[in-house]
Amino acid sequence: MKYIVGIDQSTQGTKAILTDEAGRLVGRADQRHRQLVNGQGWVSHDLEEIYQNVLAVVKEVLTAYEVRPADVAAIGISNQRETTAAWDRKGRPLSPAIVWQCARAKGIAEGFKEHGEEIREITGLPLSPFFPAAKMAWLIANQLPKGEPEYLLGTIDAYLVYRLTEGAVFRTDVSNASRTQLFNLHTLKWEEGLCRLFGIPMAALPKVCDSNGDFGFTTLEGLLEHPVPIAAVMGDSHGALFAQGCHRKGMVKTTYGTGSSIMMNIGEEYRKSSHGLATSLAWGMDGKVSYVLEGNINYTGAVITWLQEEMGLIVSPAELEPAIARANPEDAAVLVPAFTGLSAPHWDSDARALLYGMSRTTGRAELIKAAVESIAFQITDVLKAMEADSGIAIEELRVDGGPTRNRYLMQFQSDIAKVRVRVPKAEEFSALGAAYMAGLKIGMYRKEQLFDNRDGEIFQEKMDAKERKIRRERWKKAVALSRSR
Repeated sequence: MKYIVGIDQSTQGTKAILTDEAGRLVGRADQRHRQLVNGQGWVSHDLEEIYQNVLAVVKEVLTAYEVRPADVAAIGISNQRETTAAWDRKGRPLSPAIVWQCARAKGIAEGFKEHGEEIREITGLPLSPFFPAAKMAWLIANQLPKGEPEYLLGTIDAYLVYRLTEGAVFRTDVSNASRTQLFNLHTLKWEEGLCRLFGIPMAALPKVCDSNGDFGFTTLEGLLEHPVPIAAVMGDSHGALFAQGCHRKGMVKTTYGTGSSIMMNIGEEYRKSSHGLATSLAWGMDGKVSYVLEGNINYTGAVITWLQEEMGLIVSPAELEPAIARANPEDAAVLVPAFTGLSAPHWDSDARALLYGMSRTTGRAELIKAAVESIAFQITDVLKAMEADSGIAIEELRVDGGPTRNRYLMQFQSDIAKVRVRVPKAEEFSALGAAYMAGLKIGMYRKEQLFDNRDGEIFQEKMDAKERKIRRERWKKAVALSRSR
């Protein structure tokens, strides 16, 4: 029996999974890493710690499931996307990685405001310190050696590939490159003018290739008996889109995590968003690319964490559905969780969280219900923006992530967005996407074997059209109030 190892290097930790010759998930291992936050609120990761965790989780999963190293056929990697790394040509980190949510490069990004529209036209992305271009510029100005660059810059995938191949391969894939704010979505190359604008030497950037391109071979520092190919690399959200089988134009997935990534496959042609979304590349396969519209939301699963840790209204997420069942169905409270402003599609950093429509009947259960419903309302706003940008009516939403186990949320999502919601039985979609693409690359899998006849639970909309209209109008009023400051 041969196996694919899927590695997902995410914001909170690293996991390794094993898929067998039938594409079944047969094992996983996880290890968390430290979140390094200083007094200024800067968020960093220790690159050496991350690399050692990658080696450790692969060893752990092989040992736990009694898989011989000789039976590993290939490796696929998915990664936290905009987190930015710098290292020297020997693979030694030159600075802690700047995590995607860290805003220390805000001043640098603001200095390029006059170029904002040009940058968006070229890269599909709004000018923001969220993306690696400004983060790389900050590293060059504050952490890296001056003069002739002996440093290398990239996202976490490029760093891991470099280390795992002992410096033989310095590459990234198109999905990760498309999130750097340095990559031209029209020419599919690093944009020399933007690199010059941000002061980033092109020689310090990795070569860009397809997501199922040639990323070299690795023994995982001797763990494997012989070198195996790193046969796929892609950003974590892109891996989830691929594993969900969203391979055709108009197909949509949403990952319900701390925040949410909503992606629509828009096919092989670039389309600029006019409704507050970003355009990126889904992946590249065998010389062809697919584009996506994407909306990112800061507070979805994090709203549940807020109920638990800050408000003390629940001890665990298992309490949500029983509480909602006790809520007064006539209560009209709406929560807008703009704790750090509103993200897609509104992009209003000055918006503030609020509870709208509260009455004497609003208590613990009603507040919990409003908080859970806020997740679906936010995602629906992004879905409607996608329909407006693409001209495609969304019929089905494929979902993944911990909050999808909440049946009330899934039914309400279907009702308020008026879409069919498909909740799969499988989990770990980011790692699965990388593993599936790696297995396809080496000929171990066939697409129909992986993506046809998928099981899972389907939620169909049941809400009366009049009620839906009232609920959505109430939400829009609450959002407008959150922004009127």
